[in-house]
Amino acid sequence: MAMIATLTMNPAIDVAYTVPRVRHTHKVRTHGEHYDPGGGGINVARVVSRLGGMARAVYLAGGATGAALDGLIDAHSIARTRIPIEGNSRISTAIFEEESGKEYRFVAAGPVVSDDEWRACLALLEGFPCQFIVLSGSLPRGVPGDFYARVAAMMAARGVRVVLDSSGEGLRQGLAAGDVYLVKPSLGELRALTGEPLEGVDAIGRAAGEIVRSGKAAHVAVSMGHEGALLAAGDRILHLPAVPVEARSAVGAGDSFVAAMTFAMAQGWDAVAAFRYGIAAGAAAVLTPGTDLCHKADVDRLHAEVLVA
Repeated sequence: MAMIATLTMNPAIDVAYTVPRVRHTHKVRTHGEHYDPGGGGINVARVVSRLGGMARAVYLAGGATGAALDGLIDAHSIARTRIPIEGNSRISTAIFEEESGKEYRFVAAGPVVSDDEWRACLALLEGFPCQFIVLSGSLPRGVPGDFYARVAAMMAARGVRVVLDSSGEGLRQGLAAGDVYLVKPSLGELRALTGEPLEGVDAIGRAAGEIVRSGKAAHVAVSMGHEGALLAAGDRILHLPAVPVEARSAVGAGDSFVAAMTFAMAQGWDAVAAFRYGIAAGAAAVLTPGTDLCHKADVDRLHAEVLVA
C-alpha cells in the first residue's frame, strides 16, 4: 500500500461550539464543545486513515498549544512527525448558531516561523519515505512564498507524486516549478491565481486546462461549492454537479476532497475515478457538524450517487 505523507506548516487546534444565539457583549454559553487536530495536511491524514490508507502527518508545532495538538493527533491514532518550533501553535474556532443555522469561523494567523525552523523541515523531507506527499494549507509568517515549490522540486526529483492544496503565494509559487501531480484550488483560489473572473464552466475549464498544458500540474481539480467540481487532465475537461446534501458545516470539505482523491490515486485509480471519489468525500464532510470530517460510510454511499451523475 502506498504511503501518503502530508505536510502542514501552520496547523491548528480546531475548536467547535454550538450556541443558541451569538450576542455581542453578553456571555454566550456554549454546548457540544469539540476539539480536533486541524490544518490542511493533518485533516488529509485523518481522512486517508479513515478510508483505509496509510498516512503520516508531518507538521510544525510549538508551545503549550503544540503539546495539546500532539495529544489530539495521537487520539486519532495518526502516525506523526513533529518539527518543533518556538512559537505557539494556533487555535481556530467554528461556532454554529442554532437560531440562524449559520456557522461563524474564526481563523488565527498562527506563529512566526524562523529560518532555522523551516529549513529543518526541508532537511527532514529530503529523504522522507513516501510515494505521495500532500502539501496542504497556508504558509505561516516567516516561511518564504516559494517553500512549497522547493518541497515539490525536491520530492518530485526522487519520484514522489506531489499534491498541492494551498492559496495565495503558496499556490502561485508552488505551481511555478512544474513538479505538481495534482493541484486542488477552489474556484475563488483559481480566480485569484489567474486574475480573471472565470464566469461559467467553460471559462473555468479553460483556466484549469491551461495549467495542465503549461506543464505546471498534471491534474487540476477545481472545487466549486454548490456548482460541483471540475477536472482537467490531459486534454480532457470534466465537470460534475454537486451531490445534494443537507449542509451542517463547511469545515474540512476541501481537505476531505483532496484526501479521498489522493487516496484513490494511491490505490491506482485513474484520475476520473479518483475525482468522483473526491467529490463524494467533500459532500460527506458537509454532513458532519463542527470540525469533524467525512466518514467512510457516507463517502461510499455518496460515491454511488456521483457514479450515476
